[in-house]
Amino acid sequence: MTTEHAGLGHHPETFREDWLEGLADAYARTVRRVPGAYGVVGRHAPRPGKVALVIGGGSGHYPAFAGLVGPGLADAAAIGDVFASPSAEQIYRTARAADGGAGVLLSCGNYAGDVMHFGLAARRLAAEGTATRTVLVTDDVASGPPPVEGQPIDPSRDRRGVAGDFFVFKVAGAAAERGDDLDAVTRIASRANALTRTFGAAFAGCTLPGATEPLFTVNAGTTELGMGIHGEPGLRSTRHLTAAELADELVGNLLPDLPEPPAGGRGRVAVLLNGLGRTKYEELFVVYRQVNRRLRAAGLHPFRPEVGEFVTSFDMAGVSLSLMLLDDELAALYDAPCDTPAFRRLPRTPGEGDDERTAGAGEPRPAAATTGHPGSLRDGVAPGGGLPVTTALHAALELVAANEDELGRLDAVAGDGDHGIGIVRGLRAAAAAARNAEPGPAGDPRSAGAALLAAGLALADASGGASGALYGVLLAETGAALTRASGDAAGALLLADAVDAAQRAVGELGGAQVGEKTMLDALDPFRRELRARAAEGLAKAWQAAAEAATRGAADSAHLTPARGRAARMGTLGHGHPDAGAVSLALLLTAVGTTLR
Repeated sequence: MTTEHAGLGHHPETFREDWLEGLADAYARTVRRVPGAYGVVGRHAPRPGKVALVIGGGSGHYPAFAGLVGPGLADAAAIGDVFASPSAEQIYRTARAADGGAGVLLSCGNYAGDVMHFGLAARRLAAEGTATRTVLVTDDVASGPPPVEGQPIDPSRDRRGVAGDFFVFKVAGAAAERGDDLDAVTRIASRANALTRTFGAAFAGCTLPGATEPLFTVNAGTTELGMGIHGEPGLRSTRHLTAAELADELVGNLLPDLPEPPAGGRGRVAVLLNGLGRTKYEELFVVYRQVNRRLRAAGLHPFRPEVGEFVTSFDMAGVSLSLMLLDDELAALYDAPCDTPAFRRLPRTPGEGDDERTAGAGEPRPAAATTGHPGSLRDGVAPGGGLPVTTALHAALELVAANEDELGRLDAVAGDGDHGIGIVRGLRAAAAAARNAEPGPAGDPRSAGAALLAAGLALADASGGASGALYGVLLAETGAALTRASGDAAGALLLADAVDAAQRAVGELGGAQVGEKTMLDALDPFRRELRARAAEGLAKAWQAAAEAATRGAADSAHLTPARGRAARMGTLGHGHPDAGAVSLALLLTAVGTTLR
């Protein structure tokens, strides 16, 4: 997961005013500022005869709370300073701006400051004759008193409100939108809260506006399970977790704490996988993949799942998982349309599918989708199986995978650092494709050519990027030359001709030349040495050529790049060999060990 961040500079004393003003400017069609208050109210509010849902909390958690104001969700939001409750005066003024005469429901997380200030505002509104109710969100299972064996857990006692407040706000806003009275909206919000649970994890702390040091930190290489959105201590620390392991922790901590499913729920559950501010969406989707599997294995059916940022903590690196058990009424309200700056739900269209992904017979499956050790093939059969190209590619995969981190380090000197990951992924796909395409017999160059052609296409598809394309054309062009060979062609000379053709293709595709710090600086000495040693037989010629490629890769450390993004970095990479040249030398070396 991502752990480094450099934020913008801010003036702490004006931060709340500045960002609220910017929000109102950006989403003027939906919200407007509350006059004389740090709050926003929907353009649709107040609406005579409609219950007003007023939410709120501290800055630093957007989209909560101001981003959830609009038709079908909250009518207004009062905003405090960073990680601090809005004052009772701010809440009161915001509620007044939203009140349509049918009463006000106040809702916030269960934090001491919020409870007191929302409570004071409720008292003042009630004293002036405005019917007022309050619902506190208490979804965080990692907070509150520890469970006592034999005694039921009372979520209302001291549990914090975190990302699950989105569920509570959503169904309460929908109930108010359909015309329910104040008591009915309060009942719905309270029921949603009682059926909602959240558990989170953090990998790094956050830095407040104007600060130069993080507010809190997480030890490098560890994960804090149950940490709160203001840095409140979690339940325990553990080692750095993979995405699947993190998903298992999230689900595993929620399932035992879920209440009794409501009657008529049919196992449906609203699911929110929430990013805390620094975790990328692609990473969230990787986590959700395992979350979805675990929930379905437990007999739960995700209903309109959401993956994204809903309650953040500035630039905290982490995620949380929220679940709300559903009955028919809650499902309908959660599914109802809304339109806010941060979240929009459109009405369902006739024939719209459910949340069960269906894979048609023609749905493509990535060639590189494998599990287990980086060198394993999908079918689990021992690599090679007597097929020379498959055996050679698998040997290359093993050696390159063993050097994946070093290849990434070399690439990061003047690039994006993904070369090792990409080539290993591509070689894994290439080995699998070769196994399926290599018909035999082992001595037929056309059989090897067919396998290399398929392997090159699979590598380019799986690896992606410039290196993937160049490696792909290298294998494919070599294979294409071999498929045109006669059955009695000489091995070393035939391969030398094929490598010549492949080098020309790589140069044309990439626009590079020898000496410009690319993979060609390993390929060219390999090509020349292979032809010069052809009379010694394929195995000896290849070994000598691979040694020449290794020397060429090492010598690339003294070259200045002239192609791609690395060319813009000047002499930054001087003294470091080219990652592509090194990976190619490794591949050629590994292939040589399989030749007889």
